[in-house]
Amino acid sequence: MKEAKKLVLLFVCVIAALIVFNAITFTTKENEYAVVKQFGKIDRVIENPGLSVKIPFIQTVSKIPKNLQFYDLPQSDVITSDKKTMIVDAYIIWEVTDATKFTQSLSANTSTAEGRIDVITYNAIKTTISNMTQEELIASRDDSIDIANAEAKLEDVEIKDIESDDAKTGKVKVIDLSTKLLEHVGTQCDQYGIAIDDIEIKVLDLPEENKTAVYERMITERNNIAAAYTAQGQSEAQIIKNTTDKEVSVLLSEANASADAIISEGEAEYMRILSEAYNDPEKADFYLFVRSLDTVKISLDNGQTTLFLDKNSPIAQIFQGVE
Repeated sequence: MKEAKKLVLLFVCVIAALIVFNAITFTTKENEYAVVKQFGKIDRVIENPGLSVKIPFIQTVSKIPKNLQFYDLPQSDVITSDKKTMIVDAYIIWEVTDATKFTQSLSANTSTAEGRIDVITYNAIKTTISNMTQEELIASRDDSIDIANAEAKLEDVEIKDIESDDAKTGKVKVIDLSTKLLEHVGTQCDQYGIAIDDIEIKVLDLPEENKTAVYERMITERNNIAAAYTAQGQSEAQIIKNTTDKEVSVLLSEANASADAIISEGEAEYMRILSEAYNDPEKADFYLFVRSLDTVKISLDNGQTTLFLDKNSPIAQIFQGVE
């Protein structure tokens, strides 16, 4: 009986010790701050992970996340400096940098912190975009633009220093919209013990009611550009064709002139050779005889078997035996 009472008493003591231990100790994880308050005032902030001690019933502990937080901003409409409406949808990466300020100003409440971040970031987006044209806004989304092909005027776009690699490729770095927004936010969140690490634009688009008109205008502009390139190409093609035709005509004229000259020289040489070959009466008679035979041969072509000759012709005289 006494042993049973001892066991019960021991069990009660162990339970009481665990209760007391849990009441006076708490654990801080790696991804959180532990804020110890005494009578509503901050007594200390524990940043390192591990086991800590507090005064039960007098001190309370609240936990604040130390890791990066994600906040998705509601989609909103903004107006550019050239009075164009754009839809902006962004998200924010933020973190608590000062647990004391975060607790004093926002009661260590992340929802309250996101409400303040929402206001600050929206004002930054509105102010930044209202100072940019739609063309600059679109250009600022890219890492770089090509000087040769950029439609936007570079003097109207805020640019960074030209880096060596980009200088070789003919590209200029353009400050992206996220950088502009972070610059505008600046240190506004420091008073709350938080820091905005990144602001990224998920959607930067036109309102649905404006898309059709803008797309049609873009199509018309591209068609005009294409027509201009086509007209320029056709003009250059016609110039090349006319130049080529002229060169061909000149070459043909020169070739025909050279051919006529060669033919004339050949005929003259032919006549000279004939003249030398038949420069005596016997050779001349033989030449006439051969030419007469050629004539007879031509006359008897196409199956002709009858030949009519004048009695005084050289061929008839040969057949008659006249010398």
